[in-house]
Amino acid sequence: MFKEGRFNANPHQAYRIRKLKHYLNLAESYEEWRDIGLKLDEEMQLNAWKYDNDSPYFDAELVAHRFTLLSRYRLMKRHPELLSLIREGLAHDLGNIGHPMLFTVTHVGTKKLIEDYVQEMSDCLKYVASDEFTWLSTQEKYEFFKSCEVAYGQPALMFSGGATLGLFHSGVCKALLENDLLPQVLSGSSAGAIMAAIIGTSDRQGIEDMIHGEGFFDQAFKFRHWTDIIKANGGIADVMYLKKFLMENLGDVTFQEAYEKSGRHINIVVAPYDASQSPRIMNAHTAPDLLVWSAVLASCAVPVLFPPVRLTSKRFDGTHTPYMSKTRWVDGSVRSDFPQEKIARLYNINYSIASQVNPHVVPFMQTDEQRYRKDLLSWPNRIVRAQGKVIAMGAMDFTRDRMGRLPTVRRLLDHGYGIVGQRYYGDVNIIGKYNWRHYTYMLQNPKPHLFKRLQREGERATWPKLSSIEIHARMGKTIQHCIEQMKDKRQLEVTQNFALT
Repeated sequence: MFKEGRFNANPHQAYRIRKLKHYLNLAESYEEWRDIGLKLDEEMQLNAWKYDNDSPYFDAELVAHRFTLLSRYRLMKRHPELLSLIREGLAHDLGNIGHPMLFTVTHVGTKKLIEDYVQEMSDCLKYVASDEFTWLSTQEKYEFFKSCEVAYGQPALMFSGGATLGLFHSGVCKALLENDLLPQVLSGSSAGAIMAAIIGTSDRQGIEDMIHGEGFFDQAFKFRHWTDIIKANGGIADVMYLKKFLMENLGDVTFQEAYEKSGRHINIVVAPYDASQSPRIMNAHTAPDLLVWSAVLASCAVPVLFPPVRLTSKRFDGTHTPYMSKTRWVDGSVRSDFPQEKIARLYNINYSIASQVNPHVVPFMQTDEQRYRKDLLSWPNRIVRAQGKVIAMGAMDFTRDRMGRLPTVRRLLDHGYGIVGQRYYGDVNIIGKYNWRHYTYMLQNPKPHLFKRLQREGERATWPKLSSIEIHARMGKTIQHCIEQMKDKRQLEVTQNFALT
């Protein structure tokens, strides 16, 4: 966010700003937070920035030119030219309008030109779908919008691991759902797999019940006595206890059945216990008959905490059968917390929203301002982070050369490569803010008070990101609405023609 020191505030202004920031931190809903944020932007003299098109982060000249042409062609009813111009602009970041730095200055919104351009694109799409646009038939309009849908793509929401800290994800979902911005494609690993699975196996009412905590509070973890741990193989927690929790909350549904019920695509990241094999993404495409609770159980099988598990499928007659019976599976987040490239290929993803709460990752995450700074003072931090990664990888290579023949060491090194080498950022990042107390929450059961506390943290972390997410999503949502409108109109025309005959 914009820092107070960037303009000279007199004592009275500084007092009002401090007071508004205090109220901002106490906001109970996004609507309240947004209203206070708009007042802060005005008090901090940021509205002028919104109207100033000079920025190193996007091509204002290109966007302004396209905005003018779109408005002109729509008002002059130059239909062929308008369709061509719409097709050219089917990208959520045309002219770099999706750059994260464009959403770090103000509390609400971004450059006025960007907001006007996105709105004009949406208005043009609605115009094409209207009865006023007669250059295409209903069927041709339907085909046009289906083509636009493919060209534009869709968003994905990715949930990280994090044990009980994953309750933070419920607040992210609550904020997105209340603003009609919850994507249809979800991925999760470990604790994030539980959240993705609950949303992807529920209808709208079921999701709202989860958000309000109904039916979610249970004993997910039961820790074994140290004598039992010594006597038998396994982790420090009872995997059967977690299995019961998952079966009660997710039901006996496969990935295919879950998609048919919710219309959402669940992607659960799991990894073979044999670290030489790559992690897998389980979903309705790759494993349609796999039981969702089984994949989530495997994704929660964090080494030491839980033992590796075997996966279970459901046959057409409802009988449970082993899935790749000779393979045991563990948590996929160590090697693939956010499987962005794989789900992008499967679902035509145009941008990703990452909800990150992994306790070993969050302390090292950077804000958008820190990541995209280019000034001289940012160089030391960039150099240290880059060289730290090189040194860590070099140390692991050194250890592998000398001790890699030991299975335990080799497995630890494979996990280490995965942790250091993977990408933890999405296009939009919602990151938990931790203090020492959060680490005491990690292995607590999801009791009501803890659920509400972490959920509120997730909501508050999401609210500042909603302007960016809404700008990204608006054209895609308009295309979807136009497709539904054309479907209804086609059906009406068929009914009318049938009645006439």
